[in-house]
Amino acid sequence: MTRLVLVRHGETEWHAENRYAGVSDVALTPRGLEQAGLLAGWAQRAGLSALWSSDLTRARLTASFSAEATGLPLQVDPRLRELDFGRAEGLTRAEMRERFPDALRAFHDDPVSGHLPGGEDPQAAAERFTSCLDDIVDRHPDGRVMVVAHTTAIRLVLCHYLGMPLSDYRRVFPSVRNCALTEITLTGGRAALLEFNTPLRGALGVPCDGDRTATVR
Repeated sequence: MTRLVLVRHGETEWHAENRYAGVSDVALTPRGLEQAGLLAGWAQRAGLSALWSSDLTRARLTASFSAEATGLPLQVDPRLRELDFGRAEGLTRAEMRERFPDALRAFHDDPVSGHLPGGEDPQAAAERFTSCLDDIVDRHPDGRVMVVAHTTAIRLVLCHYLGMPLSDYRRVFPSVRNCALTEITLTGGRAALLEFNTPLRGALGVPCDGDRTATVR
């Protein structure tokens, strides 16, 4: 049995306005760097056997703090990156409503079959992400592995492994906090959810008042 700790990267410069950052390389804010440092403190005591990350800078930089703290090599894999949001990249919800209102309504109705214009098919994204996680399980069959990735990709893979329709990912998992902890076990192709979206400060025994989450995507 492999335990996978799925972590969203630290806060980015687009967080405050909830701009859609898919494959765009967006820098971490000072708060995001602080979150990465707190995550490293948790990772140092978590009994991790491996550390993996998306290749996008915001995830790779977040994970690098934990790599330094634990002494584990950081394995980077592009299959762990966020969805490409196409024409929605860098836009707010209000800007999308102005530019492609019909497509935005279709996305709200079904974010998979009506995915954002020019963007990646969420079904394909879930398949590439899970292919990477399956490879991680093969390499660490009895380990606890931290995977630093992205909010939409994490929610899609949870739906996939837990047997829920992918189109429900926004409803069932409305948000993922920056650097929050989501842990699953995988064995024989079957998954169990141990915890979801646990605030990092809470996991460290530190009061977590003031945690901020972006608007539902």
